[in-house]
Amino acid sequence: MASSPLRATLKRVFRLENRRRAVRRGALERLADFPRIVTVYLPPGYHERETARYPVLYMQDGQNLFEPQRAFVPGQHWRLSEAADDAINQRAAAPMIIVGVDHAGPARIEEYTPTHDDSRKAGGKADAYGRLLLDKLKPLIDSRYRTIPTDTAIGGSSLGGLVSLYLGLRHADVFRAIAAMSPSIWWDNRAILREVDTFDGPRPRIWLDIGGREGAEALRDARTLNERLRKRGWNDATLRFYEDRRGDHSERAWAKRVRMVLEFLFPPS
Repeated sequence: MASSPLRATLKRVFRLENRRRAVRRGALERLADFPRIVTVYLPPGYHERETARYPVLYMQDGQNLFEPQRAFVPGQHWRLSEAADDAINQRAAAPMIIVGVDHAGPARIEEYTPTHDDSRKAGGKADAYGRLLLDKLKPLIDSRYRTIPTDTAIGGSSLGGLVSLYLGLRHADVFRAIAAMSPSIWWDNRAILREVDTFDGPRPRIWLDIGGREGAEALRDARTLNERLRKRGWNDATLRFYEDRRGDHSERAWAKRVRMVLEFLFPPS
């Protein structure tokens, strides 16, 4: 029979191993005092590590990210908190805070587009939406949570990817990284390409992707955007272009690759 000191040592070892095997989970909170539904993901250990500060990722279409019952297709959410937990626990990504901002319902197409498209008689309020994020939401998040205010990223998919790319370039002094997943490059005769062609500022890290089952036009547009970004100075270290051969234009497809996005935007120290 093992001696008492040996038993105590073995218990400590087993407890340590169990902790290592267990996946520590982050927490979700909802802002109660903001005019839009905002869900905040706090990484594992946030409440225990009282002096640690974290970068922040602002994500569009927040209703699709964390909760299956609120997703556009019920049950098909991004499982973003699980993806972040796994990446952080496996030290494939640095811990981050994620702020999911619900879209504005019928006004989504207005807020998520940088220009007014005359053919569709819609759009063009992305700058106003940017002011909501930068002038109202970001100060609130920075005051309430232990953020690194200078380490901020923005991301989304479809029209949310378009507005994230637009605002990320327009405010490259604020956003040091961008996730543009299946962005709606087609909007207003591909106006976003003109934005890229005239860009002259600090270059944020950019994740750009597209699904092989999103159509030949979408695939061609994404490849063109990748080429235009590289002509403006992005390289393999600052731009990741990923083609998901089997991916379609859906929450399910974006959920499958969002962990790779987090790992690129927030590489471990």
